[in-house]
Amino acid sequence: MEQKDKVLAFRIYLVLAALFIASLVASNLIFQKFFYFDFFGWHTFEISVGILPYPLTFLITDTISEIYGKKKANLVVTAGIFASAFSLFIILVSEAVPATAWSPINDETFNLVFGATGIAVFASMVAYLLAQYVDIQIYHFWKQRTKGKHLWLRNNFSTFSSQFIDTLAVLVLLCFFEKIEWSNFYTLLISGFLYKVLVAILDTPVLYAIVFGLKRRFNLKTNQEIELQDI
Repeated sequence: MEQKDKVLAFRIYLVLAALFIASLVASNLIFQKFFYFDFFGWHTFEISVGILPYPLTFLITDTISEIYGKKKANLVVTAGIFASAFSLFIILVSEAVPATAWSPINDETFNLVFGATGIAVFASMVAYLLAQYVDIQIYHFWKQRTKGKHLWLRNNFSTFSSQFIDTLAVLVLLCFFEKIEWSNFYTLLISGFLYKVLVAILDTPVLYAIVFGLKRRFNLKTNQEIELQDI
């Protein structure tokens, strides 16, 4: 691979990593609003708005796993952990300092919006660690078994498993810390998991398009990955 292609590949990796971290942090910050929508009369979803950007993280890790390999996917996951922890630190500091008398947002309003964020970030980080590493492990297991073929198989198998773990772990922790009522547990679990499964199915063509475009651009063969060690 020529040097200019290596630089381009590295820049694409950075963009994917940035989108991953932004989606993860945003999902932690906005989780306290819940909404519902009727999916063509088949099922009424009741889920947190924090779940909206979260499936994008699995699409990104699958893309990185396919193009850049397991180590680079794990590196992005680790970076997401540090970003989440840092965002939690900033929020805690912001809660601790007193608001001025003329501040448009007073302490009570700020704490109402971000007061549960610490627990949310902690729950998200635990679930995130479990789910993302499971996703990457399962993805590469099927990638090896299929010798780089059947992208749809490893994409969906890895995402279905990891998303269930993620949804279950987050809800158990939030209910345990009394941020969500246990009476809403099963409704949120079913709605959250079904939503993620639906998104995973719908994003499969997107993953195919991204992978196809990147492999064509960098002339990658089946099961070949880009090495970024020299960058």
